[in-house]
Amino acid sequence: MPFATALSRHPDPAQAVGEVVGEVLDRLGPAPDLAVLFFTAAHVASAEAAAATVQTLLDPSVFVGASAVAVLAGEHGVENQPAVVLWAARTPGVVAPVHLTAKPVGGASEGWTFEGLPDDLAHEARSLLLLTDPYTFPVDEFISFTRRAHPALTLIGGLASAASGPGGNRLLIGGRVARHGAVGVLLADDVGAMSVVSQGCRPIGQPFTVTRSEGNVLFELGGRPALDRVLEMLESLPAAERELASRGLHCGIAAAEMKVDLERGDFLIRGLLGADRDTRSVAVGGPVPVGSTVQFQVRDAATAGEDLRHLLDDHTADAADAALVFTCNGRGTFMFGDADHDAGIVQDHVSGAVAGMFCAGEIGPVGGRNALHGFTASVVLFRDR
Repeated sequence: MPFATALSRHPDPAQAVGEVVGEVLDRLGPAPDLAVLFFTAAHVASAEAAAATVQTLLDPSVFVGASAVAVLAGEHGVENQPAVVLWAARTPGVVAPVHLTAKPVGGASEGWTFEGLPDDLAHEARSLLLLTDPYTFPVDEFISFTRRAHPALTLIGGLASAASGPGGNRLLIGGRVARHGAVGVLLADDVGAMSVVSQGCRPIGQPFTVTRSEGNVLFELGGRPALDRVLEMLESLPAAERELASRGLHCGIAAAEMKVDLERGDFLIRGLLGADRDTRSVAVGGPVPVGSTVQFQVRDAATAGEDLRHLLDDHTADAADAALVFTCNGRGTFMFGDADHDAGIVQDHVSGAVAGMFCAGEIGPVGGRNALHGFTASVVLFRDR
């Protein structure tokens, strides 16, 4: 297999990095095409040494990494303890590493410019594996930028999560550390990579056309006040679904408007932020244009696990040989009572190396449109081509 992963829980950073590099060298040999390192907050202070060690001893052609609140390797997730995970691959089509930076135009409210993407991007790359610092890189704005400038480019990855404030995360590119922006790897078609985005929700009630809205506020659905529609929908639900909705109701925005029969996975999921009884409006965690289709959704542990299995079943019919997993830091033991939940499901569908991190936000396409998600598992599947 041209893929390998290794996990160390050793609390000493030098020992931990030495263990994972040694194990990958034993399994794969030196100079792989791509290496990715994930490490928890306990090892952030030693990020420079870790980057240099991996680059020098393993000598990958392209090497990126990020700090995270928790990591996963194989069928296991590792939370609340020191851990380092190294994943490596021999695969054609690794185009180039990138270090992206963002600068506000006039002021952040007026827009952003992004630097670091090569000029010939459209001719080579089809996917961008992206690791970002949430405090110094405006992910939503970058996604909007790529929709305009590079509409065929698939984005998938996650936001570093080791820190709860600016300056605490570390990103790796080659043998050096970046404290801001985003790092990534441009991949061509012949890498054999596919993306799976499991938002863990299922639709309830019926879909509605948005007939009046302003930004992220829904005023009318199907010609009637949005709040009235929501309340009527809740009253019509079976008791079990009404109980789920009481714990948290979400709004699914149809990602592919031309599709007639909408199913799970056809929606971009956004939280329901609140309602105004005077205006009978409902606020959603994202813009909802007039003419779009929405359907309300529920999420629980059983639904989230079922959704991930279902999507992986669809995408691994011809077998997948490796995976990188970007799962929300609100999943794991918080949602499932089990840190191994997502790792175990992915490993069941993959014949080889699995690695990843628990993120402060997940990036991946839904309905052919790149988006930033929450409470999601965003997975890159690789095949040995």
